[in-house]
Amino acid sequence: MVYGLRFYFRNIGQNQRAINLPSLKKEAKLPVILNRSELKKLFCAPVLLKHRIVLTLIYSAGLRGQEVLNLRLSDIDFERKTIHIRQSKYKKDRIVPLSEYMSFGLKKYIKSENPHLYLFNGKEPGSRYSMRGLSWVIKQALKKAGIKKEITLHSLRHSYATHLIEDGLNIVTVKDLLGHKEIRTTMVYLHVAQCPLVPVHSPLDTLYKDQLCKDKTGK
Repeated sequence: MVYGLRFYFRNIGQNQRAINLPSLKKEAKLPVILNRSELKKLFCAPVLLKHRIVLTLIYSAGLRGQEVLNLRLSDIDFERKTIHIRQSKYKKDRIVPLSEYMSFGLKKYIKSENPHLYLFNGKEPGSRYSMRGLSWVIKQALKKAGIKKEITLHSLRHSYATHLIEDGLNIVTVKDLLGHKEIRTTMVYLHVAQCPLVPVHSPLDTLYKDQLCKDKTGK
């Protein structure tokens, strides 16, 4: 109701009345992610190769749903092992790494399906696969894999970011890979990532770590 009134007041030129409306606070919820075992089950669940590949690709590159649908064949560079994401959110391009495993799967998919123009074609010639179709694919895959978590397509992107942080990649690089505008958007993943705790120590000990080992062993 508040959003509707804001829109109405601004359209009739009463901006102050729109500003005076109460603000709505968003619930602070952490993203739901899939663990590695669940991801393996999910990627094996679809019967069609196309469906297995599209879900795996979203996770492997941290793509938004619309980004994977907009991918063209020319955006995949197998030699340089990169994926070029064009004019996504904030009207920005970005390049992300193409996984070795994903490269193998994509080549198999392209040879089998022979897509034209877009990496994932729709039913009509020259059209893209639809968001509705993509949503159906993940719902069916979750059901078949027996995953009960409240998962959406975007959860694959959440899982990508969280797992990169757990693998030791720094938060700034993760921000750039995701195409986030602000670092604070990326920092939410620090709350769900299970990173090993580093014991309190002096940097002097790590500076001379090799020397300490030699002194203790006498070698």
